[in-house]
Amino acid sequence: MQYGFAIDQRTCIGCHACTVACKTEHEVPLGQFRTWVKYVDTGSFPDTTRSFGVMRCNHCTDAPCVKICPTQALFKRDDGIVDFDNQRCIGCKSCMQACPYDAIYIDADTHTAAKCNLCAHRVDEGLEPACVVVCPTHSIWVGDLEDPKSGIAKLVSTNETAVRSPEQNTGPNVFYLGADRAVLDPLAAPVDDTYIWAKPDAQRLATQGDVTRDPVTQARTTLNTAHPRPWGWKVVTYLWTKGIGAGALAVALVAHLLGIGLGAVGDWVAPALGLFGAATTGALLVWDLKRPERFLYIFLKSNFTSWLVLGAYVLTAFSGGAILWALAAAFDVGWAMTTLAWVGLPVCALMAGYTAFLFGQAEGRDLWQSPLLFWHLTVQAVMVGSGALAVAGLFADLGDRAWRLVAAAFVVSTVLHLLMLALEYGGRHASRQASMAAHIVTSGRYARLFWLGAVAPAAAAAVLGALTWGGMPVVLLALAGVVVQPALVVYESVFVRAGQDPALS
Repeated sequence: MQYGFAIDQRTCIGCHACTVACKTEHEVPLGQFRTWVKYVDTGSFPDTTRSFGVMRCNHCTDAPCVKICPTQALFKRDDGIVDFDNQRCIGCKSCMQACPYDAIYIDADTHTAAKCNLCAHRVDEGLEPACVVVCPTHSIWVGDLEDPKSGIAKLVSTNETAVRSPEQNTGPNVFYLGADRAVLDPLAAPVDDTYIWAKPDAQRLATQGDVTRDPVTQARTTLNTAHPRPWGWKVVTYLWTKGIGAGALAVALVAHLLGIGLGAVGDWVAPALGLFGAATTGALLVWDLKRPERFLYIFLKSNFTSWLVLGAYVLTAFSGGAILWALAAAFDVGWAMTTLAWVGLPVCALMAGYTAFLFGQAEGRDLWQSPLLFWHLTVQAVMVGSGALAVAGLFADLGDRAWRLVAAAFVVSTVLHLLMLALEYGGRHASRQASMAAHIVTSGRYARLFWLGAVAPAAAAAVLGALTWGGMPVVLLALAGVVVQPALVVYESVFVRAGQDPALS
């Protein structure tokens, strides 16, 4: 059984009755929508055409929002409806990143995720959804798509239909009849400076120049809803904090296995940086929740398909390992330190790189789907972690072998970081959305930040580190270690923002 919608845009008159009925039925706050009507105009006055598109949750067969939700607040019912339980939601916004259709928002009243749930409470009573009931032209059909006798199944099987973003392979169950391609394709119709009744939101206005308008149709969006970026500076900062903690401890573990003594830097500074990174990361993640008082639900109501949950357990394991390492070093228990080093290295790698799997579940953000991301995050962690140890080394009595190891780790990781940037942004991308986001980074609105704030400082730091590796004063390596910290933060800021910039609806 699979409930779904069919929207007949051939008969839709754009009256917004469905939107009003939905807002009334679910008490949706002002300015937010579970279903809305998008307008796209084509042509030039007086030869213009307006097309409508009813936008909403697609109740996907393979719903990415359900996989990523850490507390099972989003779930798929036996009848195929993707529903939500706002009593379990912690407001992490990961579902908003996973949805390729901009269908989920954070309710301004409850501070929890919300979306079209096909009026599940009405369906359970044998009633049709509110939008279906009020539609004056019977343009909205609902029912079991797998029942060949149902009206919607007959309609879909006997007419040419389209779905939104089929390349995402989510199996959307909202089918459109007679919809203009420019309405369904979020990159086909950029906004103008104004809508017909309002001004576009700041995010739409900022990205309007990133989309090339069709010179023939002149398609432009003239009415849509606001969809700001769900994740901001807190996520950017946590990518750096967990990186510096994981990288510093990883270098200390490698040094121990190689028999190179880092002294207090390896025994105390590295685990202290590890704990700082883990604690700050956890604090930022909780701070970013819309319902932070529910943060323990990640452990109490865990959905183990979500990398937000698995990441929380990685953070916990990493913190415990850092404490054990400091204790083993304090009591000079060599066998324990060796055991912890072997066990701890993969944990450090997971600490640095688990976000790649979380971002991979954010299926609405194509720039984040790179197969290199895990390795790139790991390399970045070694870069900023070894850089921090180099600064600490100025205040400790490090031997030549120790300095050479820190310098080698720093230079190799920084060069790999730059090479991975070249691979990420210099090659072909799997989708237009990813290509657009990459173009924004290298040649668009973020180009100055990217080249001057992220790439140039990292390249200069690699040179300084190489000079130290070659025998120059270690203060150059410490300086390089300082330089890469803001350089990485700038890059992560560009990466996180650009990934969320391409429109999804």
